[in-house]
Amino acid sequence: MTAAVDATLAALADPQRRRVVELLRVKARPAGELAREVGVSPPTMSRHLRALRESGIVEESHPAFDARVRIYALRAEPMVELIGWLEETERLWSEQLSAFKRHVEGGEA
Repeated sequence: MTAAVDATLAALADPQRRRVVELLRVKARPAGELAREVGVSPPTMSRHLRALRESGIVEESHPAFDARVRIYALRAEPMVELIGWLEETERLWSEQLSAFKRHVEGGEA
């Protein structure tokens, strides 16, 4: 497992961060809106967004009209890496389970 996949899984371990990801799948949003939707205080949301940003799951931008506002959006790369790792893990498990089935059914000693 790569360090990037480790970071993605660690960031997604928290249910509130997963809720943020669900919200950002729909559209990019400012931090305040995310805090209201998730039901946490702005400082708590700030900590969650920092963890998601450090893991590479989200990126932040500032609209031209107000540099104080931060808009958060999902980045595809961490999820692509995670999906690749999950597919490889599934393939390995399928191979092992198939070999076990053959062994149990007497097709392999």
